[in-house]
Amino acid sequence: MLINIDPLLNGDLLKALSDMGHGDELVIADAHFPSASLGVPVIRYDGVGTEPLLAAILRYFPLDGYADAAALSMQVVNEPQTQPVICKRYQNLVNSAAQGHKLTALERFSFYQRAKKAYAVIATGESAQYANLILKKGAISGSY
Repeated sequence: MLINIDPLLNGDLLKALSDMGHGDELVIADAHFPSASLGVPVIRYDGVGTEPLLAAILRYFPLDGYADAAALSMQVVNEPQTQPVICKRYQNLVNSAAQGHKLTALERFSFYQRAKKAYAVIATGESAQYANLILKKGAISGSY
């Protein structure tokens, strides 16, 4: 048993977050996302929504301060200017954890191509559409 670690984060996910290096990317995928067919490791979180998982991850995961976009969402098909409600809540969680990072929408097929290069995919039970994220890991400066 560990103390001060969010109980939502299991050993497989903690290991992946720890093993990732600066610039590596993590996909948090909704239940509709083709997680298993991308060819990258999949960490299953069936029955867990993306919001509590994102909040837990952002407590320990530094976003890349040098990237143009360190938090990316999937753009709504045929409505690129529409932001799903869940993405607005994601932005609030990102703001709470790491000021200065704007959630950037990425076209659907570009999102899939980028996800194929991710370190891992977390396959959640989230039922909201377009509830997919890519997070780029940054470095921790100074002592922590």
